[in-house]
Amino acid sequence: MKTPGVLETTKTVISQAQSVSINRSKIAELCAQWSQKPFATPPWDENVHWTSDDPQKLANYILVLDCLNFCFWPDPGQTRWQIEYNGQLMGGYQALAASLKRAAAEGLPITEADWLAQAGEADLKHIFRGQGEIPLMERRIFNVNEVGQVLRDKYQGQFANAIQSCRHSAVELVELLARDFSSFNDTAVWHGQEIRIFKRTQITAVDIFGSFHGQGLGRFDDLSALTAYADYKIPQVLRALGVLEYAPALAAKVDAQELLPAGSAEEVEIRASMIWAIEYICQELRRLGAPREPYELDWFLWNLGQQKLPNERPYHRTRTYFY
Repeated sequence: MKTPGVLETTKTVISQAQSVSINRSKIAELCAQWSQKPFATPPWDENVHWTSDDPQKLANYILVLDCLNFCFWPDPGQTRWQIEYNGQLMGGYQALAASLKRAAAEGLPITEADWLAQAGEADLKHIFRGQGEIPLMERRIFNVNEVGQVLRDKYQGQFANAIQSCRHSAVELVELLARDFSSFNDTAVWHGQEIRIFKRTQITAVDIFGSFHGQGLGRFDDLSALTAYADYKIPQVLRALGVLEYAPALAAKVDAQELLPAGSAEEVEIRASMIWAIEYICQELRRLGAPREPYELDWFLWNLGQQKLPNERPYHRTRTYFY
């Protein structure tokens, strides 16, 4: 069973979408290439991620990482947030991970629920110090505090206890996160219907899998039941590849870097279409005898997008704490 409600509710969106369409013939063309030249999924990158032999601390780190994993881009004219780490200038998600690793090396108790529950602006500004400012600081403080409070009040301070309660089920972990942590409950209302998207919720389960190398707390028996994680980067990559096609009015807004309001019809259509494009790619690769899971395709396409692609246009801009 897929993550409950994600494919079902997003299918409603793409069946009635006005601004985004999925080019199934382009999917067939790409899958024919990819099935002949299988791509490798990248390993968990411990160069930027903090790691520990203590599974409880590592699990808490992943939850903190993913409660902060959203919205790194600057407004026009603003300095992009970056940090220097090990002599390398990093931005976006890599800068987030490296910031937390740097903070842990400095002795900040970033995996302790009591500290997380009361961390303030000065603490997070110190963690994220660098060039420019990380966006949505107030929301990041809220998310960190919420993580600490929920861990302390419901799980004896340990995310490992929450994971263990799910009995090796990634789907159950996704449901737990959406239920117990408001910042992970990634849903939208589209024409009066609730649409479940669960970007950071699902990526947390996959990050636990990756950081634990599929062992112990990282062993999930239903990881294939997760869908792709609807963000900024993958729609941009799929559009460059010709898989996602935007109507002229939406294309003009995205290319002009005009803000799309969170929960707007156009933004929900982009996210829903990305999820289903990955689902269709998985179906086609399976048909061709080269099966891949959505999380593997997500990793592959995200890494593909780290270099400028032919026909690449800007990613859509939406200020939100969900991605």
